[in-house]
Amino acid sequence: MAPTEPFDAIVIGAGQAGVPLATDLAAAGRRTALVERGHVGGTCVNVGCSPTKTMVASARVAHLARRAADFGVRGGRVRVDQVKVRQRKRAIVESFRGGLEESLRAAPGLELVEGEARFTGPRTVEIRRPGGPVRTLSAGLVVINTGCRPARPDLPGLDSVAALDSTSVMELREVPRHLLVLGGGYIGLEFGQMFRRFGSRVTIVQRGSQLVPRVDPDVAEEIARILGEDGIEILLGTEAIGAARGPDGPVVRVRRGDRTRTLRGSHLLLAAGRVPNTDALDLPRAGVATDERGFVRVDDRLATSAPGAFAAGDVKGGPAFTHVSYDDYRVLRENLLRGGSATTRGRLVPWTVFTDPEIAHVGLSENEARAAGRDVRVAKLPMAEVARALETDETRGFLKALVEPGSGKILGFTAIGVGAGELLAAVEVAMLAGLPAERLREAIFVHPTMAEALNNLFAKLS
Repeated sequence: MAPTEPFDAIVIGAGQAGVPLATDLAAAGRRTALVERGHVGGTCVNVGCSPTKTMVASARVAHLARRAADFGVRGGRVRVDQVKVRQRKRAIVESFRGGLEESLRAAPGLELVEGEARFTGPRTVEIRRPGGPVRTLSAGLVVINTGCRPARPDLPGLDSVAALDSTSVMELREVPRHLLVLGGGYIGLEFGQMFRRFGSRVTIVQRGSQLVPRVDPDVAEEIARILGEDGIEILLGTEAIGAARGPDGPVVRVRRGDRTRTLRGSHLLLAAGRVPNTDALDLPRAGVATDERGFVRVDDRLATSAPGAFAAGDVKGGPAFTHVSYDDYRVLRENLLRGGSATTRGRLVPWTVFTDPEIAHVGLSENEARAAGRDVRVAKLPMAEVARALETDETRGFLKALVEPGSGKILGFTAIGVGAGELLAAVEVAMLAGLPAERLREAIFVHPTMAEALNNLFAKLS
């Protein structure tokens, strides 16, 4: 057997927390191994944010082209070249990934190790690569950043169906005739609307009583209304109970209450959650504890149950967003390299669903505030009352804010509208600064912009 190779730090997974942390550790003089079994960049660069938003942009162009007449512009029949859409997506991914890999290989003190890691003991990992020698690395510091992958539901008959997930659906060469989507969360909505705009018939099956379960009912209802307006069939409170391969594509049996129905599509997309990439790590050998679903347990400083071992990003559970992974990196950088005491406790976590219009949120929802017994004032403004939205004919959605009586502190904000994620950032900055709602109500914003709507929103506090 080859001798164990000593490092100062081992980072497993080249995702959005692992890459900058490994780079910083190496720059600080610590000999660092960054282990990656696939492509550098993690989910975001390879199969998540970058490729999906590239395709969402193509879908929006198709949508606007079909709406040209609404703006007094004459256009012809819109046709989508799915191969070209895929080619554009691949080019963006390869550009991002290539630049990242080049910078990692050039970083002094950092070795990019290709292969799959498996713990053989505390802070000791074995790296296997097909066709290559087995290496064993050890270090006083180990960081797990292995992310998640699409979940495959336990659905009778599913093994007989060529089902797609959020990765494989982006590699289609043709636009599906009828896309069946199991799951009404972020992934299901983004892909459902995208392929509807590419020309597919789309049916979304959601087991829960509303889309995007974590949002307030009025938000979920508006989302459903918008998607229904786009021609998407939405089946709420409906559970998939079986699947089979039909002569023309997948067949899915669903049940709502005591009634069953058979759905026949050309393609089936599984969009019902994600599972952590921990099954191949052999974490018990490292003394690293996981929860019942396999997510790594960490404290508010991202330390695991094993001394010298930390976890960051989606693999530890919680909100699975790239910006959360990057903030995990900041916490670890502060504590491991600067002797700080940063924690994840109480951090403000914004999120955006990149449907069109976007759905964006930060802070408390009204449901959460009421459940916690918080006294709140609610402000709500339809996008149809926003000048910029009227001028651009983008009036779907609304803005909603929660404010604490007396102090005027902004507790939460939700936006459904074009550019909602960008508008969200302005309110989030105000929340971070502790500005009362009155400051935004009286602020001078450029006219006409979407941000100007904040004046009128906070004037509607009830």
